[in-house]
Amino acid sequence: MQRNIDDPKHQVDVIYLDNVKEDQYESGGRTDIPESIRNLSPEERKRAEKALVRRIDLRLLPMLVLMYIMNYLDRNNIAAARLTGKLGLQKALKMNDTQYQTCVSILFVGYLLMQVPSNLLLNKIGKPAIYLPTAMVIWGVISACTAAANSYGGMVAIRFFLGVVEAAYFPGCLFFLSCWYTRKELALRTAMLYAGSLISGTISGLIAAGITYGLDGAKGLEAWRWLFIIEGTITVVIAFAAYFVLPNLPRTTPWLSDFERDLACERLREDVGLDDWTSSEDQTFFHGFYLALKDPKVYLLMACATGIVSSGGVTNFFPSVVNTLGFNKLDTLLLTAPPYLLAVITVSTNAWHADRTGERWLHIVLPLCVSILAFILAAATEGVGPRYFAMMIMPGSFYASFVVCYAWISNSLPRPPAKRAAALAMINAVSNATSIYVSYLYQSKWKPRYVFAMSFNVGTALMAIIAATLLKVMLVRLNKKLERGEHVEGAVIGEGGAANDAASKGGFRFLH
Repeated sequence: MQRNIDDPKHQVDVIYLDNVKEDQYESGGRTDIPESIRNLSPEERKRAEKALVRRIDLRLLPMLVLMYIMNYLDRNNIAAARLTGKLGLQKALKMNDTQYQTCVSILFVGYLLMQVPSNLLLNKIGKPAIYLPTAMVIWGVISACTAAANSYGGMVAIRFFLGVVEAAYFPGCLFFLSCWYTRKELALRTAMLYAGSLISGTISGLIAAGITYGLDGAKGLEAWRWLFIIEGTITVVIAFAAYFVLPNLPRTTPWLSDFERDLACERLREDVGLDDWTSSEDQTFFHGFYLALKDPKVYLLMACATGIVSSGGVTNFFPSVVNTLGFNKLDTLLLTAPPYLLAVITVSTNAWHADRTGERWLHIVLPLCVSILAFILAAATEGVGPRYFAMMIMPGSFYASFVVCYAWISNSLPRPPAKRAAALAMINAVSNATSIYVSYLYQSKWKPRYVFAMSFNVGTALMAIIAATLLKVMLVRLNKKLERGEHVEGAVIGEGGAANDAASKGGFRFLH
């Protein structure tokens, strides 16, 4: 339950847990550690934890990455469909530029509306192994049905409902990962998950090029229709496989032994001084949302993520931007692949180093500085070489900052899980709402340099840098309060205000 405490300096909200007893702490140490773990030597504990993390990685990450590849393909294949076949989607449906851009942006309206309710529901039921694949089956069917669109209105309706269902996946995955990994493991795992979107960007153009070359007109269907049918069908097949591979949460996963289950839960508890998801009955649907709304860290993280996602909106039109280099459609689709291959390397390296050092701010700001350089270069020249160089470094730079920013959300808002789930969904929803207006920045009349769009991207990248800097300052101050023994929102103290702050005893500090 939650109470207000009158502090001489300020009033803060502190979470009390009735089940945190004073006798759980003796001589500064906890006595409620599971018996299977308590007597392990440091070397044995380290080996056991390393083996457990390796097993979790192998079970979670390959399937989550594969699912995210299809999530991103099904969401953004409309960009490749615009150039696929003799006519492409836009000309085949007789849409003007504004109508096409509306079809792109309407997806994010549905995406925005459903993310917070979806994540709160996922936290409540605690069954990601069922929830996420079910959402995937539904969006795969909707994506395949895009091939049946014959009008602007039909395309708008399909894209809206695709966004509604796809809203469950990415914020759900971020919450899912935060339930299995410690704060210093999250950036790399978030990067590995997001590698799925980068891989999809790599293969999207290649798939579209192959379909244009081999299936345009087959069975009387244009190539762009085959693109939606093939990718939607693959999505459904992968979703059914995911039912048999994905686990639920550490406490509810049967393939873990009792020892592994104890270790998985204990290491998360030690990471922040408080247990994570325990049971469905313990999860409140709206209270976590309320806690997220009143935490100022949420709004700085939201501003940072919004600036990054807005700058990265260029990827929604990447084939069209690359097309301004003057190559034919097939070569253009092939040229979209190398920037995403480079991005996979850049993003993974940056996230690995962020986890290794426990540093967050610099790993967000430096890549954004590279993004700003790329945007300025793309707008300043019409030379093919310099502009393609700018396109090469765009995805890797802003995606590198993006994954560390999203890991920072779970790092800064670790408990309770309902609050973390709500905050992840809120931030992802608001940041992706930028795609609604970004869609109108890349109109054909402004090519090839898209000066206004690139200038706008510079501004939003600077906004992200400022927000990240302010958050760093705030977290440094909160850590100093923890060092002085002052209460900070989210700290756990015993019933009645006993001075046995679990977060303090566990050495909890915000990462920045």
